[in-house]
Amino acid sequence: MLPTILALFLACTLGLVSAHGGLSNYTVGDTWYRGYDPSTAEEEQVGQPWMVQRQWRTIDPIFDAESKFMACNDPGVSVGKGYIDVEAGEEITAVYYYWLHPVGPMTVWLAFCEEDCTTLDVNKVGWFKIWEAGLLEGNLAEGMWYQKQFQRWDGSPGLWPVRIPKSLKEGLYLIRHEILSIHVEDKPQFYMECASLNVTTGGKGMPGKEWLKRFPGVYKRDDPSIKINIYTEEAMRTTNYTIPGGPVWTAE
Repeated sequence: MLPTILALFLACTLGLVSAHGGLSNYTVGDTWYRGYDPSTAEEEQVGQPWMVQRQWRTIDPIFDAESKFMACNDPGVSVGKGYIDVEAGEEITAVYYYWLHPVGPMTVWLAFCEEDCTTLDVNKVGWFKIWEAGLLEGNLAEGMWYQKQFQRWDGSPGLWPVRIPKSLKEGLYLIRHEILSIHVEDKPQFYMECASLNVTTGGKGMPGKEWLKRFPGVYKRDDPSIKINIYTEEAMRTTNYTIPGGPVWTAE
């Protein structure tokens, strides 16, 4: 059994550099919204009215669970005036054109912007989780993770559909997609991107203060779901995993 774990560890470790990725664009129905592209010249994207996503400089991850960039990546600043139009109860799909990591949870968060998402301080606003997926079956090392289902080796895009809560109050929000990869011993990799939403035809639902969290602050470096080694005999016997960040707001 241990040789199998070792082979998995080596395969993941050797692919560290090439396997990084990020959220490229979004779709709502038949409408396509472009995200920020760190490989394209900054001046071609900053200030554009169509830019819906906050800036991120590299496909490399954030390694520190308490980093100041945990909210919306590095630098996470607003670089455009665009918004993604989506109805409450409608699906928004995040598109990743390159994703090879197989192990760890994926979560989606919202933050209410009041009047303007482009001037919002992402480190001071309250975030609430609306979606999560982690270990679906099997053990920590060799089981089926949602992230593994999302993984792409054939060049096709990874599609991550999430439904906006139907009862959510209409208004302006930031949406935050996060992938936490835990395939390297005690060295978590956080990948997150944020975009501006204009939620329409919603209800009156809003989470109470007990649901709101701040980045950084949601996670701790020593959280056993974050500082973890899945390549152990104990991990081979473990078939449950607690997704960090607390429960999903159900909007009921």
